[in-house]
Amino acid sequence: MSATTQVAGYGNAAAVAMPISDDTVRKHLPLVRRVVRRLTHRKPPSVEDSELVSWGLGGLLDALQRFDPSKSAAFETYAQVRIRGAILDRLRGQDTTARSTRDKAKLLEKTYQLLEMRHGRAATEEEVAEELGKSLPELHAILGEIGRVGVLSLEDLSMGRDGQGTGEEVLASDVLDPADAVLERERVAILAKAVDRLPQKERTVVALYYHEGITMREVGEVLDLTESRVSQLHSQALLRLRGFLRGALGRGDT
Repeated sequence: MSATTQVAGYGNAAAVAMPISDDTVRKHLPLVRRVVRRLTHRKPPSVEDSELVSWGLGGLLDALQRFDPSKSAAFETYAQVRIRGAILDRLRGQDTTARSTRDKAKLLEKTYQLLEMRHGRAATEEEVAEELGKSLPELHAILGEIGRVGVLSLEDLSMGRDGQGTGEEVLASDVLDPADAVLERERVAILAKAVDRLPQKERTVVALYYHEGITMREVGEVLDLTESRVSQLHSQALLRLRGFLRGALGRGDT
């Protein structure tokens, strides 16, 4: 392989200045495919799985170039963050509805947060629908849309797959400021507590999807729910968690 490795379809952004052997890329290709498998449900019909793999390879090459073992994070953890980020960046860039869906997600997040403050407990779907002036099927449709577009993810909220935190991800990041690292760890601790506050079914969905690493369809089989219903519960759980994080950190945005 030449001194500059580049993934077809990823463009110059995937160019790597230092040589990376074919054997090294092949060794980590299963990691790319694992991430792709978990993101397939987010892609629009116009995007092929092979494109996700190509974008993910760009993230892998970026990880191979940037990884610093002195930060004590496992390469697999670091690479998954880079691979996933590369794929989601490309998906969001292709989806013209993403902005509208993000606006809907923000409105729902504020509504869950408002109702929880009002009632001192997690809001029910019926209460949220009534607050928004919508029917329950309309609320479910919005939650499903949020899940399809992929504007929220537990990884985006600084939570690891084990549901306990992302110490390794924090160390693997490019953030060098110790104060920023402390803040990330604080976010992790807050969200770990927030997961325990979720309604039982949503907590189970989060645990199965992130801790067990299975797909939405497989979660549905375990819980005897449709894949679309699992996606709705997943979106709802992340909206609750995001709102809790904002409130706990006293921020308008995170």
